[in-house]
Amino acid sequence: MTDSIVVRNVSKKFTMRYHRTLKQMTVALLRSQDISDTFYALSDVSFSVQQGESIGLMGLNGSGKSTLLKIINGVMKPDEGEVLARGRIAGLIATGAGFHPQLTGRENIYLNAAILGMSEADTHRKFDDIVEFADIGKFLETPVGHYSSGMFSRLGFAVAVHTDSDIFLVDEVLAVGDKPFKRKCIARMEEIKREGRTLFYVSHSAPSVQRMCERVLVLEEGKLGFDGPPREGIRYLKYDNDPDDVSSESDEADDDELGADI
Repeated sequence: MTDSIVVRNVSKKFTMRYHRTLKQMTVALLRSQDISDTFYALSDVSFSVQQGESIGLMGLNGSGKSTLLKIINGVMKPDEGEVLARGRIAGLIATGAGFHPQLTGRENIYLNAAILGMSEADTHRKFDDIVEFADIGKFLETPVGHYSSGMFSRLGFAVAVHTDSDIFLVDEVLAVGDKPFKRKCIARMEEIKREGRTLFYVSHSAPSVQRMCERVLVLEEGKLGFDGPPREGIRYLKYDNDPDDVSSESDEADDDELGADI
């Protein structure tokens, strides 16, 4: 089969500064204190994804998941290694990414769609479907700077899922929004799977990853700790019997009902 994404020995480091002002930095240097520190968000990560695979990316907060997704998406470059992707990439990698706070929801639909590679004609043709999916009502004509994080998520996801792409990336979009919107997102991503597109899904929710994905990657402090079946990956993370899992039994029941409707 054809490789959709190839990640080879990717590393990414960041510098964390302890002081902001010149005065603070000078005092710290006089006291022989560190003024900054370098750490690796990703360290020698390698894997490949075949066209049409559904991949779940899991790990604790700070493990490097969002950094990896941004590198795959091309908005960030690795310091070492390389990432190769075949075809057009779309998706939601950050709430509100690509939005201008002073523009209305309507204007930002066209702006965000253009950033994702859609022509104005395509956006106009899909505009009503995008608005219906986002379901933000009268706020469509309001500057998005006044939107809540949930509304950002709705509008961003609505634009992304209506973009023609070969690879679809999602970073925690389902963590924001009410239950009906979460069900709508799950249903749309299942459609993307059936269309044969590559799905790369970041989530802390074990039930949704197990349902949506056929393979799981687990990052641990920037390194790839696990690559294999979802159930084993969830067990590796010790998420299988977590009483604090954000997905309740009622959520799972709703998911089952959703699956029956598709």
